[in-house]
Amino acid sequence: MKPLTTAMLCLTLSSVGWAEDIPSTLETTIEIRHLDVSEYHRPYVAVWIQDEDRNAVASLAVWYQITGSRKDAGTKWLPDLRQWWRRTGRSLEMPVDGVSGATRPAGTHKLSFAITDSRLVDLPAGKYSLVVEAAREVGGRELVEIPFTWPLGQSKSLKAKGKNELGEVTLNAK
Repeated sequence: MKPLTTAMLCLTLSSVGWAEDIPSTLETTIEIRHLDVSEYHRPYVAVWIQDEDRNAVASLAVWYQITGSRKDAGTKWLPDLRQWWRRTGRSLEMPVDGVSGATRPAGTHKLSFAITDSRLVDLPAGKYSLVVEAAREVGGRELVEIPFTWPLGQSKSLKAKGKNELGEVTLNAK
């Protein structure tokens, strides 16, 4: 009986080690640059996953102005996020629970999603891109893409860098 117990313990310990290599969380960090301009506005930002054919398969975040005197004060400018708007934005009724939120100040912002999140769990295996788009009033517009393969298989860190509105964008599987 003792050899069987030892074998089961070894099998359990080896499977625990293997499970540590499989990511359970998808994290992204997004750097919003501070621009030294006379009229600074926080950018609207959209974060989504698209497939090889550039179809949006999961909206992860949309940051826009959600305050104001009118009910639609911030949504009026969402079409300025052109790629996001064309791919998925115009079909959404804002606000979207768990997706939409207020604009963020300059700095680095982290988003974290469990692999079991409903937006990720049904993704078929294949090639995808994490897309981050930013548009700012009296400013520019920028799009950053990070290609990846799903399922992630093992922990990894991928990066891309914007030039104007966005700084470094990372995609981490942990």
